[in-house]
Amino acid sequence: MTDTRRQDSQPSCCIIIPARFASTRYPGKPLARLRGAEGVERTLVEWTWRAAQAVTGVSSILVATDDERIAEEVERFGGQVVMTPADCANGTERCAAALSLLPFPPEIVINLQGDALLTPPNIVTALVRRMTQEPGFAVATPAIACTPVMAGHLLNDRAAGRVGGTTVVFNARGDALYFSKNVIPYVPEGVSFPVHLHLGVYAYRPEALVAYVATPPSMLEQVEGLEQLRFLDAGVRMGIVLCNKPDGPIVELNNPADVPLIEEELRRRLAN
Repeated sequence: MTDTRRQDSQPSCCIIIPARFASTRYPGKPLARLRGAEGVERTLVEWTWRAAQAVTGVSSILVATDDERIAEEVERFGGQVVMTPADCANGTERCAAALSLLPFPPEIVINLQGDALLTPPNIVTALVRRMTQEPGFAVATPAIACTPVMAGHLLNDRAAGRVGGTTVVFNARGDALYFSKNVIPYVPEGVSFPVHLHLGVYAYRPEALVAYVATPPSMLEQVEGLEQLRFLDAGVRMGIVLCNKPDGPIVELNNPADVPLIEEELRRRLAN
């Protein structure tokens, strides 16, 4: 799909939406149906495709999957699909597999996860801008500063034994130092220091994806369950792009209980 809004001075950018049927927590979720404004019902993968279409300056959008049912749905609504191996361990590996099948690789690949339909388009645009301005970054990913309420929710989740959001720490240059499902850094009581919530969208240079799949999973990646830690363990520079807190929640579809929250936000956005 060609976007005629892209300017020649901008790097070629492909959004890849990894979508797998065999989700542990929600099998078949790319085909889950969500009701938006005016009662319009679409599958999750179509909603995410539409979110990708809202990003300006994109040369192509692809859904990468290993399942024929998902491929048929993408073709039904007019999207482009590429079939990838079933043994891809995570979305980054699936993006790398899709990239290897493209005749002309883009300069920047965006991983817009298949359940991230509420990602604001300006966040993706900010990632591309940072990669364009900082040639030393092989990967870029966004984060937002937590409000005290947001940080409190993360801490409460951790205290209750629940896995909440992923947090990140980075240096003064904006290089990621570490990501964790714990709340980092540790902030003593009475000390004011920001906690940053990581948003799971990634921009890669093609060579970073090639190197990623050639590198064995790291111990930290396996322990934390965070695919991006393989980059850090291998010494790859990851840029953190600080974004403003979105107007509404960025809820991912991880289990059926998330459906009403997402549907409410879809309706709210159209009303505004």
